[in-house]
Amino acid sequence: MGWLWALIPAVVVGGGWVERNVRGALRTRHKRKLELLRIADRQRRELEAAKRPPEPICGCTHHLAKHDRTGRCHEQVECPAAWDADRKPVRYEPRPCNCQQYIGPEPLGTVFAAELIDPR
Repeated sequence: MGWLWALIPAVVVGGGWVERNVRGALRTRHKRKLELLRIADRQRRELEAAKRPPEPICGCTHHLAKHDRTGRCHEQVECPAAWDADRKPVRYEPRPCNCQQYIGPEPLGTVFAAELIDPR
């Protein structure tokens, strides 16, 4: 029972040190936990993006659906119409996109993969 009386002043005097260390450890644990959650979220988003098929995008950044069978783009773009003294555009006008050809991956309706079994 005598050791209990020796423990009480040690806790009272050293209590601030223990509190700072515990708070610091909890703060560090919280930061690490948040970082792990951010990493898991980023990994989930990257996996979802990897599962999507490539979008057929032209060199003009418009989707393949905006082009006709000849390759002409039917989207409107903003083109500068007036400039200031520093040659920075001041006013823009909508004009038809002048791209003429689709550049990008061919969308496939079905994918055929040959069997990997050796027929011997």
